[in-house]
Amino acid sequence: MQTLSVVGGQVLTPDLTVETADVLIDTDAGEILEIGPDLEADGDEVLDARGDLVTPGFVNGHCHVAMTLLRGYADDKPLESWLREDVWPAEAALTPEDIRVGTELGALEMIKSGTTAFADMYFEVPSIAAAVEESGLRARLGHATITVGKEEADARADTEESLAVAREFDGAADGRISTAFMPHSLTTVEETYLEEYVPKAREAGVPIHYHANETVHEVDPIVEEHGVRPLEYAADRGMLESGDFVAHGVHVDETEIALLAETGVGVIHCPASNTKLASGMAPVQRLLDAGVTVGLGTDGAASNNDLSLLDEARDAAMIGKLAADDASAVSAPAVVEMLTRGSADAIGLESGRLEPGAPADLAVVDLEKPHLTPAHDLVSHLAYAAAAADVRHTVCDGQVLMREREVLTLEEEAVLERAREHAHALTDRVE
Repeated sequence: MQTLSVVGGQVLTPDLTVETADVLIDTDAGEILEIGPDLEADGDEVLDARGDLVTPGFVNGHCHVAMTLLRGYADDKPLESWLREDVWPAEAALTPEDIRVGTELGALEMIKSGTTAFADMYFEVPSIAAAVEESGLRARLGHATITVGKEEADARADTEESLAVAREFDGAADGRISTAFMPHSLTTVEETYLEEYVPKAREAGVPIHYHANETVHEVDPIVEEHGVRPLEYAADRGMLESGDFVAHGVHVDETEIALLAETGVGVIHCPASNTKLASGMAPVQRLLDAGVTVGLGTDGAASNNDLSLLDEARDAAMIGKLAADDASAVSAPAVVEMLTRGSADAIGLESGRLEPGAPADLAVVDLEKPHLTPAHDLVSHLAYAAAAADVRHTVCDGQVLMREREVLTLEEEAVLERAREHAHALTDRVE
């Protein structure tokens, strides 16, 4: 057994208290062995965390990681026109290699900002899975299926691919990749395909992930056509079961919140994207009060425009207070929970906590910064003040992915250069 000791730091425990301790990791099994004093001598390898906060690795509960190639490509437009006029035409021109390169860029950005796991909804999933395996990150992947506007044969083939991907890649990358069946949304996948393929996903034993109630334009058509709210419509089609998770949940009413709590379906809150696209402010405090599991996601870099979950945490706290008209709403502890264990629980991962037996996924945040001084409350600092550049080390599955800001699994300059080349070639093709 090979071991790693993360030494001298202040460790964020599952109850969100902080204690000075070392963390001893079994790097072969990828799990935490012990948290306590004087464990440096027990490690075959040592990672210095003196003066730092050792926190669970951050979990990005919803993104479209390859959209890093479209960062800044189309801004300041409402969601529907942004998608139809800019994003979907560009995505139609993406190649599998583009998606591999965009995923590598996103993985690099996430590692450098302390993210150790993410859930991704996109296409060309084999390319995404290859980049995830190389990067050392943990991920739940799925092919986004859209049937509206397609011929029946194409719509069926797309939905079949989502199911096939979920079956094929579950357990890939030595178990770091898990999967889900991912219909894009309740308005972009027609009822007949949901009724046929949701039972098949249940037979395959994979969860279901989709966009829900992101804008009023996703709510009104379902209410008008079916006479029920979107999540009631989803429940009637077997799409609200424990282990499933939805993205956004901006426009949910009390009936839908109760359904989410009753079924154990998680909600991934994407405050930056929802704000930038003027989709609205999700009722996060009401969700939390009802007992709904809430995690954080960045959405794609084309609508954010970065993949830093620390930025997302601050946004969630600030916007949550405005949405509730209450300065005590969406508190720092609540946001840090969403940043770590909340997202992990929502997307069905065992990470998001630092304790013996848990996956060895962690981030080490350098506290020796002007904006993190003085250290009255480190949970507050993590929610309101810490930034991506403060992350000193990142560890996933017991492996050091970044040491002293140097990413070890990806060649940073090469990734950046390939991303520039592919992004410019893509926009030239689209234009």
